Amino acid sequence: MKRKAGNARQIKELLYQALETEIGGLAIYETAVSCAINEDLKKEWLGYLEETRTHRRVLMTVFEQLKLDPQAKSPGRDVVRHLGESLVRAMKMAISAGDPEAAQLVATECVVLAETKDHANWSLIGLIADQQSGDEAKILKQAYDAVATDEDHHLYHTQGWSRELWIESLGFPAVLPPPEEVKKVETAIGASRAEQARETMLTH
Repeated sequence: MKRKAGNARQIKELLYQALETEIGGLAIYETAVSCAINEDLKKEWLGYLEETRTHRRVLMTVFEQLKLDPQAKSPGRDVVRHLGESLVRAMKMAISAGDPEAAQLVATECVVLAETKDHANWSLIGLIADQQSGDEAKILKQAYDAVATDEDHHLYHTQGWSRELWIESLGFPAVLPPPEEVKKVETAIGASRAEQARETMLTH
């Protein structure tokens, strides 16, 4: 049963944060790519960088359709920007320490942190579209449908990369590319199943 409307001010706040997350995501992926020494991972992240550019464009269209100012500031948006810049700084710190494998691990963790927020934003945008009716709901549903699968992919696959590269660094057998990649995971359940399948994949 669709309700008439949610909290309009907070819906706007979410959209400002979502846009800032995508803007920050570009700098995060550009830096992460420079940390990637595994060629498969580098290729994966270059793809995510392109998709993030698309997601930003999708949100800019939403702002245009809803007549929102993409430059508007909000306290939450400032926090999102600060967090994004901090993740970029963390990766640069890891690069300057001079251990490429350690920097790659740091980059996977930074991407997972950034994508956790990004994924949550889009899940909430999807929820708004489901709960509301009218033009705003249609606009948000269209945007959500264009982006949601990419967001699942970015989060669950990078979690897999981070886990397997860590396992490899600890001196244990790792599955690379990770099971999430091999099985083309696009849901939380799929990600869980892929992780459970790693032992079987190691023996093949």
